[in-house]
Amino acid sequence: MSTEPEPASEDVADTADAADTGPETAGTANGADVEAPAGTGAVDTGAAGQEQAPDGADEAATGDAAGGRATEAAPEPGPDGAGNVATTGQPGDDGADDDAPGQPDHDGAPGQVSEAEAELAAQRLVRERIERRKAEKQAPIDAGAKLSGTAADLLAAVRAVESGEKPAATVFGAPEPAPRRAAPEPVHRPRPVPAEPAPGTAGPPPEVVQAVRRVLAEGGAPEALAPQTAALLGEEAADALRADPWQLLRVGGVRPEQADGFARALLGAACGPDDERRGRAITVWLLEQAALAGHTALELPRLTATLAQRGVPDPDGAVQSTLAEGEALAFQDALDDLEETGARPGNATDPTAATGGSEEAAADEGEERPVRVLVGLERYALAEESLADGLARLVGSVPKDHGAAADWEQAAASAQGSTADLIRAVTDHGLVLHTGGEASLAEPAALLHAAHALGLRAWAAAHGPLGRDRFAALLGDPPSAPRPPESTAPDRAVPAGPAAVTVAGLLTGAEGPGRDADGALDLDLLVVLDAPQLDVEAGALLVESLPDGARLVLAGDPAVLWSVGPGRIFADLLAARVCPQIASRRPDPGPLGELVSGIGIGELGQVEAPGKEVVIVPVRDAGEAVHRTVQLVADSVPRAIGVPTEETQVITPGHGGAAGTRALNAALKERLNPGPGRFGGFDPGDRVAYSAAPGRVVPGRVVKADADGLHLSCAGEAVVVPKERVERSVRHGWALTAHQAVGGRWPAVVVVLPGDAAQALSRPWVYTAFSRAARHLSVVHGVEQALPRAVAEVPAKPRTTRLPVLLRPQVPSEG
Repeated sequence: MSTEPEPASEDVADTADAADTGPETAGTANGADVEAPAGTGAVDTGAAGQEQAPDGADEAATGDAAGGRATEAAPEPGPDGAGNVATTGQPGDDGADDDAPGQPDHDGAPGQVSEAEAELAAQRLVRERIERRKAEKQAPIDAGAKLSGTAADLLAAVRAVESGEKPAATVFGAPEPAPRRAAPEPVHRPRPVPAEPAPGTAGPPPEVVQAVRRVLAEGGAPEALAPQTAALLGEEAADALRADPWQLLRVGGVRPEQADGFARALLGAACGPDDERRGRAITVWLLEQAALAGHTALELPRLTATLAQRGVPDPDGAVQSTLAEGEALAFQDALDDLEETGARPGNATDPTAATGGSEEAAADEGEERPVRVLVGLERYALAEESLADGLARLVGSVPKDHGAAADWEQAAASAQGSTADLIRAVTDHGLVLHTGGEASLAEPAALLHAAHALGLRAWAAAHGPLGRDRFAALLGDPPSAPRPPESTAPDRAVPAGPAAVTVAGLLTGAEGPGRDADGALDLDLLVVLDAPQLDVEAGALLVESLPDGARLVLAGDPAVLWSVGPGRIFADLLAARVCPQIASRRPDPGPLGELVSGIGIGELGQVEAPGKEVVIVPVRDAGEAVHRTVQLVADSVPRAIGVPTEETQVITPGHGGAAGTRALNAALKERLNPGPGRFGGFDPGDRVAYSAAPGRVVPGRVVKADADGLHLSCAGEAVVVPKERVERSVRHGWALTAHQAVGGRWPAVVVVLPGDAAQALSRPWVYTAFSRAARHLSVVHGVEQALPRAVAEVPAKPRTTRLPVLLRPQVPSEG
């Protein structure tokens, strides 16, 4: 993203506008604030606003694919937004002030398996489960066949409803609600155990890459895309590209116009806009862009409208072909179900709802029942279904008994306020939601200690290493060290008390308790922190990995930016009200706590800051914003506030533009750690943001570079990034976007809001950026009234998800 309100990419913008697929908040999805490393792959779009795929989305930016100017991989659907403040306090000298406990870099021993490889192993589990579920579906559709069976019936029904030929009630029958399931006698089901990844994951064979390189060159596409294309399309990648040049759209960052140019170069006169292969590829591409914007599916009328905008002559036929090939799935949801669960986007307009349906009409059998028809990629659709099944199992199951009820009540009685409420809720429920800000983390910590005292194997999982280490300090224990890949669960030492891990480490087995004989996580209570950052795939894998009778607490601040990946699990569960919800009554302290709490309810008021906890630094333009930021970080904050430079974090709305992360990091490097950048632009001592997988960024520091790659120290772990991956997964990290900063807190934070960021601002972005500061916040303010206006009037953009509708027939609402 850029500090300019860039549209993620024209294509993503099309999808967002035409299909209401905008990111949940400005800058939330589509890689939200995540971008590929500077100098990435092929070429920047040239436009200040073009951004790339979610952090660490291992995508090389496309170059002139088919004659079009290259864009960075998977541009974001919308900017992050920017934050602002209105508070009292004079900047010390240069207008800088503040302190707050920051996250120092640590050194650790390198693991035998990289984080990226472990992530691949975890994703393999999701794919295996999806394949099993796919095989169980009735009336499978053979690839290449015309639409038939369920899919054909569904599309025919959709057309009948839209044309008015038939009322919806005669086409779509109401599903029978499933009874709530209880599990007094839990039955252990076999679960997949993550396969240990090989120490070195081999890429595609050199001869395959070379063959793909020749085809790309023939079509005028950047040859740098060859390794990624070969990895995606397999050993027959070259032949697959010749047979269907639009397969190039599967490579991250390639846009339809570039794939069109590539196809024209290969097919010549046989290439046309009405080619069935083109319509199918663009349909899948639009669904992928919608997923980057946070949606798990798109409404059918919106999808067809966007296809028409992209120059597909027969949008209905393109969708039909995509469904027939099994590349997407179609669903129908009753609109009254959406209204009851609160899942229907407030700004969504659905042609199928224009028939006058209402809850009263739906109640009468002979009357029409309004529905919406959705189309989604199979991986996200089945992950969301698996997630709903797993959550329903937790809600309907009876937790295992650990200690008498009197013991639980005694633990609750010894606590106070909302901490006692949380312990009582967990006593009898398999799923509990806990909401609150930074101060509220003391409550899950108290719960974990109480559960451990009662004999439960209790664990906490945070979004990233920074959150893990911070919560581990709150627990009073050192952070959980990653486990060597070859160790087994029985050999693992049992922690003396509750411990904290990362979600990724827990799922891959690199951290945490390991798995039991059935493949389930070997624990009784799991508290997931930063729950708003869970997307549907990670959430599905997590709940499917929990043993029967386990307790799950999802804890987080609902006001922060949502996940980079598709879905909004935490918000959907809060709206569905299917389990106990405990709202913390612990306010964040001090002027910063007062400021952030006001932003959360849409108010940006002035706060008294006698200790210069909050300082506003007005600027006239982006150039002055960069100058003042460097001055604050390098001189003013350390001198006036006492927070060292290495514990001060800069946050800005996007990567591009005159005051985005690229420009700020270049200026900060020149001042703080000048050097020639001999290894991909990096020198020892550089602060970096390392992304081993999309959506997860870990701040770190460059240690050295050698033939093995770039050596980093990231949150207590030594990481070696191979040379070929440096451009895609490492960026300078003095300045981050808000999405990259989620889960972390620093003693001092400088939020940069240049004038061109005004349209990028939203309440969740401002809340997230400002709440990263623990002791001091400086706001380099150049957006004038756009800041209070964003806080008051720009909430999170809605996401299209199916989780509430999937839960409703399985789990009754608690009111």
